[in-house]
Amino acid sequence: EVQKLNQQLEEKNGEIQQMINQPPYEKEREILRLQKSLAEREKAQATSDVLCRSLTDETHQLQRKLASTAEMCQHLAKCLEEKQRRENKNSDDQIPTERSNQVFLLLLHNETSLQALICNLQDENRMLKQKVAHV
Repeated sequence: EVQKLNQQLEEKNGEIQQMINQPPYEKEREILRLQKSLAEREKAQATSDVLCRSLTDETHQLQRKLASTAEMCQHLAKCLEEKQRRENKNSDDQIPTERSNQVFLLLLHNETSLQALICNLQDENRMLKQKVAHV
């Protein structure tokens, strides 16, 4: 392993000597090429950062919407429960009515669709982060 490292060191020293021995215009051309490459990478990184921030903000907004929707669903469920208790006050059997089942299914569908949207955004966010890491 030491011999391998020494060989790599000699190769790097050879590259350095080759760069030193190059005519000045070739050195400057190489410097310009490297600066251009660096500028392109920085631009790509900045673009990726903006996209990631945007997706993060959108994810937070959707999470807040989901939380408020869930809170509203809980509130509606409590109101519905109270209404059913009042209606069934004299009855021992408290079977939910067809209307309450429909409301419950509607609330469940809304929450499920929001969850699916959040999952899609999280997947897209993960893919963009992978692209950023790749870049």
